[in-house]
Amino acid sequence: MSTGTYTPRPGAAPLGRMIAAQTAFETRMLLRNGEQLLLTLVIPSLLLVLFSSVDIVDTGSEKAVDFLAPGVLALAVMSTAFTGQAIATGFERRYGVLKRLGASPLPRWALMCSKTLSVLATQILQITLLTAIALALGWSPKGGPAGLAAVLLLLALGTAAFSGLGLLMAGTLRAEATLAAANLVFLLLLVGGGVIVPLDRFPDGVAGVLGLLPISALSDGLRDVLTDGGGVPWSALGTLAVWAALGLGAAARFFRWE
Repeated sequence: MSTGTYTPRPGAAPLGRMIAAQTAFETRMLLRNGEQLLLTLVIPSLLLVLFSSVDIVDTGSEKAVDFLAPGVLALAVMSTAFTGQAIATGFERRYGVLKRLGASPLPRWALMCSKTLSVLATQILQITLLTAIALALGWSPKGGPAGLAAVLLLLALGTAAFSGLGLLMAGTLRAEATLAAANLVFLLLLVGGGVIVPLDRFPDGVAGVLGLLPISALSDGLRDVLTDGGGVPWSALGTLAVWAALGLGAAARFFRWE
């Protein structure tokens, strides 16, 4: 045995390994939280099953599930990237968790990267589950390979937009205010974001304003591709890109770690 076999090697782990470990930790914490599971998995699944099976909302001549499935996928993205992340990050900030993690070898930008990757991992689980439920209810998505690429781009931009807004809220408001505001926004956008109720059921002026919201852009964009079989929804992508730039930029500027 040579001298130095057990010589300590102080120093931080490689950055990639730190991000992977933090991402796995964030994902486990999210999936162990009963409130988060209710928000991210149970509520979207129940809404999809209920409104697809019971004739409550007039969706026109198309099958209810064909209208609802894209909207519920958009709702799932919002529930994880915005509502869930805002609440979890807000209370981590209140209890000093972010402050302590910010002093660790893991850079602050890498911590936020880990949170984003955790959101993406959760969304893969959500989308897989909701797609399976929708297909079982008779959903017939359209689009083909080009449509799949458009859907992935919509989901990526939607995640960026909602993550920026969620981090902005968590980094500027008190934890209790974030909890109340995030849940209130979730409920309001559930009703007025084109998820369950078509926007054309609202007055023209109101529908025009609601159509500019990120949840409306995401749900309408997904519906254009998956229900109508349309091409790339550039208008929806543009709206989401603007929200992503504004939300992430404001979060980077105003986020307070303690």
